[in-house]
Amino acid sequence: MATVVPFKQWPWHHWAQFYPNETAIISGVSPITWQQLSCHINHLANNFAKQGVDTQSTVLLRGKNNLNLVFALLAVFQCGAKVLPLNPQLPKSLLDDLLPHLNIDFYADLSESTLDLDATLLDLNGVEFDNAPRQHKNEIEDVQWEPSRMATLILTSGSSGLPKAAVHTFDAHLCSAEGVLSLMPFEKGDSWLLSLPLFHVSGQGIFWRWLLRGATLVVREMHPFVDALQGCTHASLVPTQLWRFLQNKAQQDRQHSISLKSVLLGGAMIPIELTQEAEHWGIQCWCGYGMTEMASTVCAKRADGKAGVGLPLKGKDVRLIDDEIQIKSDSVALGYWFGGKLKPLSLTADGWYSTRDKGDFIADEWCVLGRLDNLFFSAGEGIQPEDIEKILNTHPSVSQSFVVPIDDAEFGQRPVAVVDAEIEIINQLPPWYHSRLAGFQRPVACLQLPESLKNGGIKISRKQVQEWVKGQLLK
Repeated sequence: MATVVPFKQWPWHHWAQFYPNETAIISGVSPITWQQLSCHINHLANNFAKQGVDTQSTVLLRGKNNLNLVFALLAVFQCGAKVLPLNPQLPKSLLDDLLPHLNIDFYADLSESTLDLDATLLDLNGVEFDNAPRQHKNEIEDVQWEPSRMATLILTSGSSGLPKAAVHTFDAHLCSAEGVLSLMPFEKGDSWLLSLPLFHVSGQGIFWRWLLRGATLVVREMHPFVDALQGCTHASLVPTQLWRFLQNKAQQDRQHSISLKSVLLGGAMIPIELTQEAEHWGIQCWCGYGMTEMASTVCAKRADGKAGVGLPLKGKDVRLIDDEIQIKSDSVALGYWFGGKLKPLSLTADGWYSTRDKGDFIADEWCVLGRLDNLFFSAGEGIQPEDIEKILNTHPSVSQSFVVPIDDAEFGQRPVAVVDAEIEIINQLPPWYHSRLAGFQRPVACLQLPESLKNGGIKISRKQVQEWVKGQLLK
């Protein structure tokens, strides 16, 4: 396993100093060396600094993954400012409630629609990369690399209420990356596809593993997906994406070798058939458990078809108090940014973070059984929605599902399923799950997940699903 680099300067300048001609980024099919990246970020950071971005600034960067977003992110870091990467698909009503509390000083909009914000719009002149040989020096000499400086504001999923902006230092992100790479091989000559959004903690996970290792970050259009993976050794995927990739490869000439070596799987249940097929092609599959407040992954393992999430990674520890998972980690957030101030995380007296996740330690690994907040009762029987969702998600035509309670005069509450599948499949589900679920667990209705609830984030708000269900059943 490669050793961890104790950076004495900005990581992109470190790699440019020691490996100037090695590939830092592949954009489409075009390589960018560390030397080129270093010079380009100097140019862009100098431009931002002249516009007033400094160590006291909070900068919002709105957009989907693209090369210019990566450049802007690095350049704002080099100015010493904090960055809030923002999902361009978040609705205006949510932003109107949220953003005034985050005290944004500057913003850049790299999305297709424009954001109206009470802050200074950054001039992105010079953000585009060209191959012309240039030497740009870092003119912001008073801002040095400090691992303990606040780096990012990452919005929590907002599964209930308004999202919170978790604040992480550079050190926390690097410790998170070190934890994953202490288990999952990722070396300097490898390349990781930026397959998850930088506005989500899992996308930041890819970004910081790249910088920690000095490997190659691949930034491409994700459609067609199989083409995006071309030449990559590593990717973070959901099971359906890996299935699609393997099916495509099986239809092609088996003589063609696959560059993909390791996949970090997230999201739904991971079928053992999938991991076995991947291993047949020489692809190692990994899975785990993490959260925004911990800067991504806390526990991980080689995917083995079992429901557990493995053991704590380097620098992380897990314990169980009254069925609740609690975590102590070297990558924990400093707190939440609100009203221009840092509000510390609420930790236990002995320094542990209470996740509100229900868990257990079974067969030598940690298991996440659902959210304690999601538990509801029907005729006296406790229902954990995740138990029902786990069954529904095993149906081959169901992408994802949500089970929420509706009030019932006789039973107190009853479960309703909202399913991401074709309507024909949804109509066939009740007889399919009848023998797989206990009577009190069987949904009294199955509804199709509407597009309006797929807001482009990784996690769909359970509260919004519940409100939508109430509206549907009142019609």
